[in-house]
Amino acid sequence: MKNISIIIPSLDPDTRLSGVVESVMEVGFSDIILVDDGSKEENKKYFPVGNGITLLSHPKNLGKGQALKTAIKYVIQNRPDTQGVITCDGDGQHLAKDVLAVGEKMKQTGKFILGVRDFSLPDVPPKSRIGNRISSVALAICSGSYISDTQTGLRAIPSDLLSQMAEIEGERFEYETNVLLSLHSMKAKYEEVKIETVYLDENKGTHFHPVKDTLRIFSRILKYLASSLAAFLTDIILFSICNKALLFGVFASTTIARIVSSAVNFILNKKVVFNSHGSVVKSLLKYYALAIPVMLISAFGVKGICLLLSVPDNSIIITLIKVIVDTVLFIINYNIQKKWIFKK
Repeated sequence: MKNISIIIPSLDPDTRLSGVVESVMEVGFSDIILVDDGSKEENKKYFPVGNGITLLSHPKNLGKGQALKTAIKYVIQNRPDTQGVITCDGDGQHLAKDVLAVGEKMKQTGKFILGVRDFSLPDVPPKSRIGNRISSVALAICSGSYISDTQTGLRAIPSDLLSQMAEIEGERFEYETNVLLSLHSMKAKYEEVKIETVYLDENKGTHFHPVKDTLRIFSRILKYLASSLAAFLTDIILFSICNKALLFGVFASTTIARIVSSAVNFILNKKVVFNSHGSVVKSLLKYYALAIPVMLISAFGVKGICLLLSVPDNSIIITLIKVIVDTVLFIINYNIQKKWIFKK
């Protein structure tokens, strides 16, 4: 383990931090990088010193994500022979044997390794169980990958991913979720390793704020849903006006509504959701290379169902059929946009 660095970010630590450092050194790790993320003066004395321990400091609290990135950048600049890093928490929730297990797995496979907990156990705090289940499902919908413990802080990152990890967005707890959302675009293979579930004093030592940090964690997902909803409402309203009030027919109404709503969706997705800096022209061409087939599938799908069910052209039921068809296309469309059009 000598070429693997242990990264431990900490805010206002207590005596448990020294115990964590001692335990990981006992199982074979010799390079420990601590990050003091703006701790109070009375807590700074709990940061251990000694051979193999490096202490990096933030003058004020910048968040766990920024603390992790500070340490990763330090490793890139100062550990040229590194095989990777392992991030873990300093409150004793990650046992030394589990830290060693994810390190060994990373060395064997060269993959990004997640130390995952079993949330079905009866002693898991409800806040942690519910929050993780929600985030696992949301992540699966938006990334296509199901990860059983999205908020685990025990992660082994191989050296070839460090530079990309240092550039991922997020300053606080949302950074760890953004890492998982970025695995596909980084073409990073990953595996899970089961670890022991440890909660001390009902997890009172956590600096996680349920409402504020959950909103940060889901910010990218919420932005995409808002963008899609704006385009969806534009599409449905224009479709209804053209079909019912102007009597344009299903195909013409779908075409007009989709042209306008797709323009709204493209602008919001590029600028707000995916924050893509790629070529506007190339992105636009790719977007409409996707949007046109989806529009045709939507139009012919709605028309086909209407013919099958003998629904009149100006019936309100057509709008309901369109909602169902476009909901299915919505999920497919998101994944193609993320992985192909706005991947930069």
